Amino acid sequence: MKSPRSILSRWRSIRPSGKSLSAHHPFGGTPPKDFSSYLNADNPISTLLLALRCGTPLRPHDFPPVLAACSSFHNLGRQVHALMLKTAVHSQPIPATALLSMHSGCGRVDDALLVFDEMPVRDAVAWNALISCLVRHGIASHAIAAFHSMVDDGIAFTGHTLCSVLKACASLRALRQGKQIHAWVVSNGYNSVVMGTALIDFYSSFGMIQDAMEVFTRLNCPRDVAVYNALVGGCIQNRQYKEAFTVLREVRPNGITLTSALSACSELLNLSYGKQIHCVVIRRGFDSDVILCNALMDLYAKCGEITAARLVFNLIAEKNVVSWTCIIDAYGSYGHGTEALMLFRMMEEGKCQEVTPNAVTFLAILTACAHSGMVDEGRDCFFLMRDKYGIDPGPEHYACFIDLLGRAGRIDEAWDLYCGLSENAGKLTPAVCVAMLNACRTSTDLVKGDHVAKHLLHLDRDNPGSYVLVSNFYAAVGRWEGAEDLRKQMTGRGLKKEVGSSQIAVKGCN
Repeated sequence: MKSPRSILSRWRSIRPSGKSLSAHHPFGGTPPKDFSSYLNADNPISTLLLALRCGTPLRPHDFPPVLAACSSFHNLGRQVHALMLKTAVHSQPIPATALLSMHSGCGRVDDALLVFDEMPVRDAVAWNALISCLVRHGIASHAIAAFHSMVDDGIAFTGHTLCSVLKACASLRALRQGKQIHAWVVSNGYNSVVMGTALIDFYSSFGMIQDAMEVFTRLNCPRDVAVYNALVGGCIQNRQYKEAFTVLREVRPNGITLTSALSACSELLNLSYGKQIHCVVIRRGFDSDVILCNALMDLYAKCGEITAARLVFNLIAEKNVVSWTCIIDAYGSYGHGTEALMLFRMMEEGKCQEVTPNAVTFLAILTACAHSGMVDEGRDCFFLMRDKYGIDPGPEHYACFIDLLGRAGRIDEAWDLYCGLSENAGKLTPAVCVAMLNACRTSTDLVKGDHVAKHLLHLDRDNPGSYVLVSNFYAAVGRWEGAEDLRKQMTGRGLKKEVGSSQIAVKGCN
């Protein structure tokens, strides 16, 4: 990349068609007729409007707080941009950088890049804002290119720059480049908790927990709770639960730390330790944190404590869609389909708060109906998601609905649904084929099952589980030669089925 403008041209070349962000003039939108919905007491936007009405001259440093307040209202932000053009402050580094960040926060990448291109002077803060924008919007390779351009322009990079570049390296799986940054940090004695946190996140993303631990150990500055959270999260992400609990003993936790700890307890089904964390949650006043309460519900549900999960749910003052989905899934997983459906109806009717179900909610209720044999209710929910909420069913929804029909012996209805997906390769996934094959096995339908089996092995030819499933299907319908032939194919291709495992909690053992 030779110049910052090539970032914009390259981004335009890879952007999906129909999503142009600069096809219209950035200030061509219709301004809101009433600003009252955006205003609150002591709001910088209110102050700006008052200044305009009074004819007070605006200074460059008046705009950054206003632009920060516009991060959720892009139409309003564009009008502030227009005002900056009118008052000729848009070319000054501080307001221009704030403008770039505003467009980035609103998802308007093209507008952000145009602002950067038009800056007459670009300091390190402006470059940092550009690189952060590119990383945030998944254009990691362009972020690396921007970093090289920054260095070529003679701009001294900062710790914030390197933190963003490390995120880009993690996204690109560029381990060598990330290690080079680490080497620079060590050789230059750049020791900060923010950089340490970024390096821990970087190594954790590659599963290199020992390296992350070493970064943590060698930090020669006061450690804050964020760096502990990063290390705990990395350990849990890589299933190093023992190490995670060891780190947890060293820190006074906040909500994020406790949420990570509960995630570890859920994975290990460690109800005893989870209850101790619940006590900490209550003692430290985190019991109103909806994210933390959702994690508690998940823990109790996975450990079979449905009553406890429901109590946590009932105590959440501001339930969000995750809260509702979690409790619906909890009841459905243990065969309480009627209760799950009742909760879904309560969510729909908005008896507590008005929360709209999403695709994951519908997957949870479909699963609940499948586990409880509630075919008609499941069908109603399946069609409701598209007809009422405009949610296009994904492959996982089709797989769940086909499984529901198959369990009920409605093979023809399941087959019609399966055949309807044959024209859409994106939705006819191995999971859908597995659900249909299980339906055929339940109904001992060799003809349909043989067709599905061939399709499954074509889509998922390197998965030993698919071969075992098809082999079991042929054995169930009495086609022993087919079952034996598939076992031989597995041996010939060197495929081995993953060994199953179970775990139990033994009293008195950690």
